[in-house]
Amino acid sequence: MPNLRKVFVALFIGVALTLLSATPAAAHGKLKLTVAGDGAGGVTVQAVHTDGHRLEKPVLLTLTGTGPDGQRVGPVQLAPAPEGQGFYSSGPLLSPGRWRVTVAAPAPDESEVSAEVQARPAQSPAPAVPAAATAPAADASATAGAGGAWWWPVGLAVLVIAALAVAVPMLLTRRRSDE
Repeated sequence: MPNLRKVFVALFIGVALTLLSATPAAAHGKLKLTVAGDGAGGVTVQAVHTDGHRLEKPVLLTLTGTGPDGQRVGPVQLAPAPEGQGFYSSGPLLSPGRWRVTVAAPAPDESEVSAEVQARPAQSPAPAVPAAATAPAADASATAGAGGAWWWPVGLAVLVIAALAVAVPMLLTRRRSDE
């Protein structure tokens, strides 16, 4: 009978631990939002639960901001970013200058954070090299062929030396055993 009691107590403790470990996502509490500029005219946000757990599902984040000369933007809904779970980005949204932005999440993950970000003009791509500055295709292949042809004799010499290094000792030991 005492063993049966221990089995029931162990079973009860196992069920209780299982139920306690399967708490809903709302038990994580508020979100911790980290806001930064994206290096151009946008904002990026990383969202995690305050207990350090990653988000299980996307949340609705909205951004508002005040920029230089009283310019205003928002509210704008932030889209999940391809960087991973819990990352959000606004895309190009802000004009160049210092902005005070606020990002908010609604209940049950209610949270709000404000940050200063520096928006910069988007970088233009590097200018294309004019076609006249590139070498003609025939000259490029001749140069590559001449520059790449040196290694064939070197590679062949290395293979011959390696074969001799293996074959000569084998022949010498075979002759000694024949005598």
